[in-house]
Amino acid sequence: MNSALITGIAGQDGSYLAEFLLAKGYQVIGAVPDSQMTADQLPYPFMNKIESVHWDIRSCDKMKAILSHYRPNEIYNFASYSSGAGMFDDPAEIGDLNGLSVTRLLEAIRGTDRDIRFCQASSSEMFGMAEQSPQCEKTSFYPRSPYGAAKLYAHSMVQIYRQRYGIFACSAILFNHESPRRRLEFVTRKISHEVAKIKWGFSNGFCIGNLDSSRDWGYAPEYVEAMWQMLQQTQPDDFVIATGTTHTVREFVQHAFQCIDTEIVFEGQGEKEKGINKKTGQVMISVSSDLFRPIETNLLVGDFSKAKQKLRWEPKTPFEDLVRIMVEADCKKVKHEKEIK
Repeated sequence: MNSALITGIAGQDGSYLAEFLLAKGYQVIGAVPDSQMTADQLPYPFMNKIESVHWDIRSCDKMKAILSHYRPNEIYNFASYSSGAGMFDDPAEIGDLNGLSVTRLLEAIRGTDRDIRFCQASSSEMFGMAEQSPQCEKTSFYPRSPYGAAKLYAHSMVQIYRQRYGIFACSAILFNHESPRRRLEFVTRKISHEVAKIKWGFSNGFCIGNLDSSRDWGYAPEYVEAMWQMLQQTQPDDFVIATGTTHTVREFVQHAFQCIDTEIVFEGQGEKEKGINKKTGQVMISVSSDLFRPIETNLLVGDFSKAKQKLRWEPKTPFEDLVRIMVEADCKKVKHEKEIK
């Protein structure tokens, strides 16, 4: 039986990967930061099939002990400080969690079992002020946030350990990927959740940041499958995982409201911009500069041609379907909450 250790297993990507690997017959070990947390306390029912272990990212020796005990064939690292609104909040902590902890993990692999295959969740934020678009594996990095800088350090260490020590270490350079399991502080999930609240009468509007900000948005379950495919190759390598298309926050809002048969038009500029429900005139969407990023990146859009050629991977879920999946899931969730009140 193949076995895999997943850090950040309670998050969006970790949970989807765990579900995917369990379906393939893997033994899944879920690395959790809380020593008191058990699989039964993890957020999805299928997680009672995993074994949870306390994972201390600040101790290479403790990670070595776990790897020596379980001897996983594969490790996927999703443990990370948030890439959403919090990517500027605590630069030192971000550097330790997103950067140095990856080096400790690579050291634990090197000191325990160099046959373990490792996949790091890297980020398009490493490109930052990219000088070319779309971005591919050969594009120069120019991060614009502590989050992007820390991810770049980890990405570089993956390459160093691969080249210097012969470890099967890969980086998946993940562009934005969303799902109903996204946390509410991310703009896509905030939109889908707020639209669901409006549908069921809990709200008549919400506040949002830069409507003209563009992102390359894909569907999270497809992205973690690409990471698994990376570890099934004969040689380790890094891959951009993206859709190759961009959409604005404004488009996401408009498609989200279409899912509940409410048409929204935007009037005005800047902080005075607001949405109006043509049917009722009651839905208001205000734009606040307080929610804008301190430093915006250049247009980030990924070129996934290498993944398509070598992994036979490509995105399958169109943007409109991604929005619909998220809105429908939140509508179901909010309706259930309404019924039990």
